[in-house]
Amino acid sequence: MSAIPVRQQNHRKNRARRIAIGAAVVVAVAGFNGPALYRFSSQQYHEYKINRADYKAENGHWDFLDVPARFRINSIHASLLHTGKVLLIAGSGNNQKNFDAGKFESVLWDPVKNTYKMIPTPKDMFCSGHTQLPDGNLLVAGGTKRYEKLQGDVTKAGGLMVVHNEDPDKPMTLPAGTVFTGKKNGKTFVSKDPVLVEKAEKIFDPDTGEFLRTEAGLGRIYVEARESGAKYETGAEDNYRVQGMKGSDARNVYGIAQKLALDKKDFQGIREAYEFDPVAEKYITVDPMNEARWYPTLTTLKDGKVLAMSGLDEIGQIVPGKDEIYDPETRGWEYTGIIRKFPTYPAVFLLDSGKLFYSGSNAGYGPADVGRDPGVWDLETNKFSKIPGLSDPDKMETSATVMLPPAQDQKFMVIGGGGVGESKKSSEKSRLVDLKDPEPRFKDGPSLDKGTRYPSASLLPDDTVLVTGGSEDYRGRGGSNVLQARTYDPATGTYTRLADPAVGRNYHSGSVLLPDGRVMIFGSDSLYADKANTKPGVFEQRIEIYTPPYLYRDSRPELTGGPKEIERGGTAVFKAADPASIKTAKLMRPSAVTHVTDVEQRSIALDLKKTKDGIEITVPKNTALVPAGWYMLFVTDEKGTPSEAVWVDIP
Repeated sequence: MSAIPVRQQNHRKNRARRIAIGAAVVVAVAGFNGPALYRFSSQQYHEYKINRADYKAENGHWDFLDVPARFRINSIHASLLHTGKVLLIAGSGNNQKNFDAGKFESVLWDPVKNTYKMIPTPKDMFCSGHTQLPDGNLLVAGGTKRYEKLQGDVTKAGGLMVVHNEDPDKPMTLPAGTVFTGKKNGKTFVSKDPVLVEKAEKIFDPDTGEFLRTEAGLGRIYVEARESGAKYETGAEDNYRVQGMKGSDARNVYGIAQKLALDKKDFQGIREAYEFDPVAEKYITVDPMNEARWYPTLTTLKDGKVLAMSGLDEIGQIVPGKDEIYDPETRGWEYTGIIRKFPTYPAVFLLDSGKLFYSGSNAGYGPADVGRDPGVWDLETNKFSKIPGLSDPDKMETSATVMLPPAQDQKFMVIGGGGVGESKKSSEKSRLVDLKDPEPRFKDGPSLDKGTRYPSASLLPDDTVLVTGGSEDYRGRGGSNVLQARTYDPATGTYTRLADPAVGRNYHSGSVLLPDGRVMIFGSDSLYADKANTKPGVFEQRIEIYTPPYLYRDSRPELTGGPKEIERGGTAVFKAADPASIKTAKLMRPSAVTHVTDVEQRSIALDLKKTKDGIEITVPKNTALVPAGWYMLFVTDEKGTPSEAVWVDIP
């Protein structure tokens, strides 16, 4: 047998050497990339785990809504309409470039057909207030007139000018561009908008009829210097004459201003108001409010009228307690005639007594020591009864408040929150209060895992509350978004962790219960895009849909037939496939949410009787407990599995 050629021996040695070197390289690469490989395998396992049927049945599931690019907007507000569609409102979307370009946006989403429609949006509804009206329209009032300018970005000295009119015979309207010159400082400022200055009022002695004095009519206007620079700032109050006025007008009409400087200029509000018609799918102009409002709250009253409160005015200052009421019949506004001061976006709920409950939750603009105590407010007498016991009272900004089910119990839960302004403080507390108690007092419930600003809270048809999102720090600073979700069960007083969302949510986020029992979660306006706080944040346009565990069960109740309208105190019969399995029935008022504030939510338990072919329900008579409007009717079976909603109108 011939000998093996030397070349073949060398070839085998070289091959062995290459294998050894290759193995060493694999080991080295694995060493360098071990964490990445581990993360990859962990992610793969996580995806496998959360998509298992048993996991979904226990924890629910999150999915992204596939929104076409042309319909992706900076959703600030969201409202469920009685057509089953969701109106997403951005306005300018907290984007100065959009505002300057007059680019104001709204999108209408149909969850059943998964279709989208751009809605012409007449004004900047960014930071408006909104609420459901008795006829099913959505009232939207207020918004943005001018964006804030931070100190350092302000180039022209300016501020509030209070214009006085001492003429009792006529009001005065000063156009935009009116020039004011200080009598002492000699500096000149120009008004940015027109202003109506009411005529003066003559005051007489009520007993003798003797004339006592004249009180000047007032108007408020924002003014700024003609030119840039610190030399145009003023340091003290001065009286300002109005250029161009002559004779008695020049004597009667004048301005008074405190410091006009280069300090921060806050957002400024608008008076405009609109109704969105869900059937025509368009905004309808109604009378403007008496006061400009940015960040107002609109709360439905027992007679179907709407109370507008708080907000920043056209000067950028908190509206000084001048609350007003909208009448859907006349589409006009009237002052309440009483004064009650709140921070912006106060969470104010209608109670079954017709009084109002302020939970202490708010969006923050306004004095730190004015109107922040929670309590019950009697609008007729303007009496405000404070409620003690609130934990972390200095961390109530951007907390969430819900009226726990059933609404008849009048129990509320306040969740999380943060310190005033850009504070790093946040609270993990859940505070509970029973307003049926003769001496109501807040008590702490179960805590969240972390301090949480901006948590979203949605009532679910199985009588639990979905709590999700938020961040530990202001607007998610330092990568502090809380990627957790849980339900709170009022019956047991406990939280249950669920599947975690994929997207962090903080400022300008919210959640909406859909008629099929799923929940839509939208928005988030992070200040920074990285944990090191070096990259500017980008508004989160992705929308997630959470499918709760109850929708992964084998079957769910079904309702058919029944009237579209039910009077209070009246009964209605609906057909059901298996009446014996139905355990509860409830009316749920659809959401109108912004900045995690949703004062519309309520779940009203109904008297239920089972019939041969279905169920008979009875609606409570109380107009404050059941305000006029459209509701979702849900029934649940013994397992707590809800039906799809049937829409009913309560006139």
